[in-house]
Amino acid sequence: MEFRQLEYFMAVCEELHFTKAAEKMGISQPNLSLSIKALEEKIGMPLFDRIGKRIELTDAGLILKKHAGMVMQNLSNAVQEMEDLHRQNGGNLSVGALPSELDYRLTPMFIRFFQQYPKIRLKIISEVDLTGLVLSSEVDIGIAVKPLFDPRLVVRPLAREEYGIVVSKDHELLTRAESISLADLQTLPIVTYPKGLWGREFIDSWCRQHGFNLNVVVETSSNPSLFHFVKANLGVGIVANSLLASLDSLDLQFLPIRDYPPVREMSIIYRSDKYLNHAARAFIHFAEEQLKEQ
Repeated sequence: MEFRQLEYFMAVCEELHFTKAAEKMGISQPNLSLSIKALEEKIGMPLFDRIGKRIELTDAGLILKKHAGMVMQNLSNAVQEMEDLHRQNGGNLSVGALPSELDYRLTPMFIRFFQQYPKIRLKIISEVDLTGLVLSSEVDIGIAVKPLFDPRLVVRPLAREEYGIVVSKDHELLTRAESISLADLQTLPIVTYPKGLWGREFIDSWCRQHGFNLNVVVETSSNPSLFHFVKANLGVGIVANSLLASLDSLDLQFLPIRDYPPVREMSIIYRSDKYLNHAARAFIHFAEEQLKEQ
C-alpha cells in the first residue's frame, strides 16, 4: 500500500466524488479511479459503493479512513516537528476566536503576542463553530466557550465569565443602583443578537430557565452596531464582564446581574492528536497568562 494511494483515497473520502477529488489532487479522474481500484484489489475488498453518480464508503472503507487519517496526522506532526526544529522561534499559527471576543478584547492580546513573537506568521479566523474549525484542522487552536466532552479535543480552562447589562453612561438605571435584578431585566428594552447565533441562544436559554422572555427591540449581529444602539439609549445589551475594559473606552457602563447571572466558561481548545509547534505552545502560554482567571 503506497502513501500516494492513501492520499488519493482520503481525497475521495472528503469529496465523495471522484472528479472533484481528482481536481483537488491535481490528477485526471481516470488515473485517480485506477489508483483506487488498485488499492481495492490489494486489500481484496471494495472501499466505495458506487450508486449511480453517488459514492459511499463501505465498512472496509470506513475502517481504512479511520486508520489512514491517523497515518496522515502522524506524518503531518512529524513534518511540523522537524520544521519547528529548523525555525526555532518562528512558525505558522492559526487561531479561531468568537466574533464578539475578537472585536474588542482579543485583538489587543493578539497584537501584544505578535509584538513579542514577530517571527511567527499569525492567522486569525472569526467564527462561532470553533470546535468544528479545530476538529477539521482549519485552525490550530480555538479560544472558545467550553465545548461538550470530545475525546479528540484537549480543553484548557481559562475563566468563568458572568454576564450583566451594558448601558449608556447617562442611563437612568445608573442613578438607582449598582446592579440589577432579574425582575428589572424583564422590563428593559434589549438590543441583542439575532436568533440562531450562539450568544442569543445562550441568553434565551438562560431566560427560559428563569421563566421569562426578553423584550427585544433591536437585533444585530455586529457588536459595534449593538454598542452604538446602546450608546444612543435605544436599549440595553447583555454582555460578558470580560468586555469591561473595552466598554470604558466606548463610554458605556456595565451593571452586574445580582441574582443568578448567566455564566459561560471560556477555554483554549486543540486536537489531542495534533503536534503543537513552537508557535502554538508560545501562544497557549501567552493567552493563559493574559486571560486566565486569577
